[in-house]
Amino acid sequence: MDLKLRGKKALVSGSTAGIGYAIAEALAKEGADVVVNGRTGERVASAVERLSALGGGGLIEGVAADLATAAGAAELHRLLPEADILVNNLGIFEPREFTAITDDDWRRFFEVNVLSGARLSRMYLPGMLKRNWGRIVFISSESGVQIPPEMIHYGMTKTAQLAISRGLAEATAGTGVTVNAVLPGPTASEGVGAFVEKLAAERGTDRAGIEREFFQAVRPSSLLRRFAEPAEVAALVAFVCSPLSSATNGAALRADGGVVRSIV
Repeated sequence: MDLKLRGKKALVSGSTAGIGYAIAEALAKEGADVVVNGRTGERVASAVERLSALGGGGLIEGVAADLATAAGAAELHRLLPEADILVNNLGIFEPREFTAITDDDWRRFFEVNVLSGARLSRMYLPGMLKRNWGRIVFISSESGVQIPPEMIHYGMTKTAQLAISRGLAEATAGTGVTVNAVLPGPTASEGVGAFVEKLAAERGTDRAGIEREFFQAVRPSSLLRRFAEPAEVAALVAFVCSPLSSATNGAALRADGGVVRSIV
């Protein structure tokens, strides 16, 4: 399927690895001009090199900036004043008992997971509305619907993303701009992989053992019964970013492996 993304400029935040990189790769393969982002120049350069080697035909660029800060977002916007597609993927997670989550932890998670996307949307939405075409996608999580007791601060930020995406979508009524959220389930991202390997080492088992235990005890409602691959999430995001998804606006779309039992 041709997603008709050639000539579209896409910015994907937090896209040097994991789901963000997979999204950038999917868009690049469809011929979009892609701007990758990360905090360090080294990781950004590596991602740009790998994406350029795909031969999708679009221009691949990178901007190193810490989007958890207002200064970092402003610098990115200075270097990239306009974008047709914005994917707010940047995010962090960390299992922690609720009583051990400090005020600084709450602020850090809100800055990274929520304010980064709010700032970028504020910067790029006006241009999209002026041109009467654009796509904004927030990468939320099934944890925004079923708040995990081991990561309440993370779940809070993912619910906040759903609220922002729906609210922004209301401001696009009658235009060629859409704002949606995609909710991945447990995914084999770089961070999850490192966490699983660490647990496996601590418990004297292997990755497969930890994965089985996780889906038996922590996410027993999963129908997939395994970690999704980043590319499986990216495929949905790429469609939502395309002109073909013009009737999808204000939606919370699940790529959660069936973890959420609700049918709406």
